[in-house]
Amino acid sequence: MSNDTKQRLLDGAIDAIRTHGIAGVSARTIAASAGVNQALVFYHFGSVDELLSTACTISTAARVERYAEAFAEVGSLRELLDVGRTLHAEERGLGNVAVLAQLLAGAQADPKLGAPVAAALRLWIDQIEPVLSRLLAGSPFADVADVPGLARAVSAAFIGLELFEGVDSDGARHALDALEQLAVLVEVVDELGPVARRALRAKVTRASARR
Repeated sequence: MSNDTKQRLLDGAIDAIRTHGIAGVSARTIAASAGVNQALVFYHFGSVDELLSTACTISTAARVERYAEAFAEVGSLRELLDVGRTLHAEERGLGNVAVLAQLLAGAQADPKLGAPVAAALRLWIDQIEPVLSRLLAGSPFADVADVPGLARAVSAAFIGLELFEGVDSDGARHALDALEQLAVLVEVVDELGPVARRALRAKVTRASARR
């Protein structure tokens, strides 16, 4: 019964964020969403902040796990973008984009929430980084690409697009199309002959050294 109550509270916390926004989340609204007494928030988690932190981490880990196999099967940057499009559509349909927006907003002012939200985002980054390492291996860009930084840039871009779509869906679609064009460009580069690849690699290395 204890584990069932804790799970109801975790689900209730996410539902309360989705329904009331981060400013309207309290032990009372969480308990109402969970269908339990609000005293159980403090009994099981000690504080509302700790419950929100735990709910953020666990819910994100579940979403990442759902897509782990899809990430592992990605064979090109365009396929990675396709996974991103699917994930984007599903997350918005489930209302998780609204939850993310509220958590990010709350983290700006609450350091107790900031750390777990950042940790949850790193779960996505940890999925994307090895995919990029694998896809860029052997590419003219491999020697100069900052893969950890690129993984964070990709994650940040998709977070921004998820929030952007709420106010400009056409603009978000065009941005995704532009990312696909870049992925195609990388594929074209990878298909160059060995002489052209060596020349491009040297040019990219020189340009990177001047930064």
